[in-house]
Amino acid sequence: MSSIEHFSHEDITKKNRLFSNIRSVIETAFYGNNVTRIRHLTDAYALAKKSPGTITTDLSVAHTNKLQLPTDAKVLVTNDGNIVGRTAAARRIVGQEGIDADFYSELLREAVFQSRDKQFYSGDVLVGLDEEFTVKAHLMLPADYSPNLYSYLLNFQIGDAKHHFYQESKAINTGDLFLFADPDWQHPDFPDGVVVIDPKHNCAGILGLRYFGELKKATLTLAWATAHRNGFIACHGGMKQYLLENKKYTMAAFGLSGSGKSTITLAKPKNKGEVHVLHDDAFVISKDKGSTTALEPAYFDKTQDYPMTSEQIKYIVTAQNVGVTLDEDNKKVLVTEDIRNGNGRSIKSRYATPNRVDHIAEKVDGLFWIMKDDSLPPLIKIEDPSLAAIFGATLATKRSTAENVVGEKSDQLVIEPFANPFRCYPLQEDYQDFKELFEKQQTACFILNTGDFKGQKVTPEQTLSSIEKIIDGSASFKPFGPLDKISYLPVKGHEPNFDSQHYLHHLMSRLETRLAFVQSRKTFQGGYDRLPNEAEQLLLGLLDQLNSYKETINL
Repeated sequence: MSSIEHFSHEDITKKNRLFSNIRSVIETAFYGNNVTRIRHLTDAYALAKKSPGTITTDLSVAHTNKLQLPTDAKVLVTNDGNIVGRTAAARRIVGQEGIDADFYSELLREAVFQSRDKQFYSGDVLVGLDEEFTVKAHLMLPADYSPNLYSYLLNFQIGDAKHHFYQESKAINTGDLFLFADPDWQHPDFPDGVVVIDPKHNCAGILGLRYFGELKKATLTLAWATAHRNGFIACHGGMKQYLLENKKYTMAAFGLSGSGKSTITLAKPKNKGEVHVLHDDAFVISKDKGSTTALEPAYFDKTQDYPMTSEQIKYIVTAQNVGVTLDEDNKKVLVTEDIRNGNGRSIKSRYATPNRVDHIAEKVDGLFWIMKDDSLPPLIKIEDPSLAAIFGATLATKRSTAENVVGEKSDQLVIEPFANPFRCYPLQEDYQDFKELFEKQQTACFILNTGDFKGQKVTPEQTLSSIEKIIDGSASFKPFGPLDKISYLPVKGHEPNFDSQHYLHHLMSRLETRLAFVQSRKTFQGGYDRLPNEAEQLLLGLLDQLNSYKETINL
């Protein structure tokens, strides 16, 4: 599947639904005299290296030939100011209630006009790494931010003739993705910047925001929306496949940044066999085949767990919002582990996982919702497809430093459906897609609590060992109290106590939070994200079961 870049004269008409005023404003800007198209990574590297504020470290980039970089390329570092995370409050999705497309079209027109005296660079990438799903994206941003263009071309797959899978893929009736960015833009009505996304017309304007993650996630938002319209499930998660002696096991883990998603996806197995990693952040699942396709070759990875002694350092190509110091040999090296600020990041090449694949033909065997809900033990199994989809739609977690939180405490428990704050279509559509995945593909559903339980931290070792018991078939589940079709895997020090009134009250309180979320969607934004009635009824059923059980232990 490939997108449309060129149109016949007969198709360039007001009747063509691929065009809109916002798309025309953004795409037209790419052809201005002040825009230079960057076609090669070697040129992008040279521009980024000489950009103001760039630090050229003494760390050599590994696999330069395969990455199409100069053989002497070094790791480049750039740092932002106060904001070092993604600003969700800045997003405006055209098509949602209260979003005036004409107003934002005018805003973007003026932003493009006011930037006409600035030099811009543009570049092209492919989003989707297999002919089953792939689209082309174009980004332009000011020359002073050329390091972000370089990171963008590295994070995605730079578009060139070498990628035969794109040329051979089947065309779909959707336009290429176009993104205009001006981090220096200012407006008194938008002190936190603004990200205007027109998903039906595959375009976005990112204004007043420097953080690289805004470019990456805006691109993925458009790509996921395109995938959703064309028979795929959009997934913000990690995907890997275990290759055991007598079977394969494909698993997906869904969670927000900081939940343990990357740790789980990239972890090497302790049991026998090998692992193929698809990606730790973005992929799509074919509703027809059950197969999966990665959207990015590289990793936009947090550096908080990578000191200079870590093996992962050698796979970094660029780093953002990290420190630099001199080592004993007077070489400029990185200061990571979030010493400088929260959410230090890096672009790591695909070679950080030597067992990378871009496509997995086999269906997903197990799907894991990653939560930070202290009412749940480390691992739970859900055996009802509707209930499995409900827990995905009410995924409870906590924000991390990856997000610039506006008007919300960063450590409070929040509900983020399917761990995907980048969805730009009604929630019930994701609900039905995942429910069908559990029903038709017979994918098993699990919940991982990677936060605290009973006042004790669930360690990564406990999480990973629990997963591996499922993979090798040694997991033995116990009933989760009185709740039907829900069981848990015993983990030492993390056993739920259903004889405790305090625990029952806490568990019920968390289910009530989920129920309140589902009920609130009936009216929020005019019911845009309203879920089917069964979601509310099944949650009420769980609460009734717990209430009845609670009365028996009071006798």
